[in-house]
Amino acid sequence: MNHQIANSLLRVITVIGNGKITAIPNYVQLQIEVLTNGKEVSTASQENAAIMNRVIQSLLALGISREDIQTAAYTITPTYDYFDGKQVFRGYEVMNAITVKVRDINQVGTVIDTAVKNGANRVSGIQFKIDHVDDYYQQALSLALRDAQMKANTIAETMHLHVPPQPIEVIEENTVEPVLYKTAAMASQNFATPIEQGLITISAALRVKFQF
Repeated sequence: MNHQIANSLLRVITVIGNGKITAIPNYVQLQIEVLTNGKEVSTASQENAAIMNRVIQSLLALGISREDIQTAAYTITPTYDYFDGKQVFRGYEVMNAITVKVRDINQVGTVIDTAVKNGANRVSGIQFKIDHVDDYYQQALSLALRDAQMKANTIAETMHLHVPPQPIEVIEENTVEPVLYKTAAMASQNFATPIEQGLITISAALRVKFQF
């Protein structure tokens, strides 16, 4: 009987706690692409390989480590022209893409200009990132839990409750890996492409159920 009375008096409230940590990115990841066209696959492929090799060698000369240059994609696609509604085979397009990790953020503009100067057709997906992002996320989680506790305490005080709220359930909300994207137009050979870094915010959210 007493157990039923206790349950009937049970007060539960759910709050969302949020935590954020701001960090300075310490490296940039970008994608560099070389596109070539030719009547024959072999011709387009050979030209593409020669240009990409020149691009990679130019990046190595800048001090980029070989392990920081990875193949991202390689495709061969037939291309067509259309005349009077008819499809006419034109040749093949070969696309070779690499991802490059630039550890010196101040060097990003030079990396882009160098790649373009040596034959790259496109630079995309410029992402400012940080190493050990999980460490920052754990800090954000801790702040989120404190935020939830503060909200619960405020509610309890407003309701003039004398029993401190106790967490009985904690659920981690879905979060997205923090990535700061930038875009850059093709660079002139005479001026360095300006790439300005920003701050990355690592967020965490917890759904916490409190018992009063």
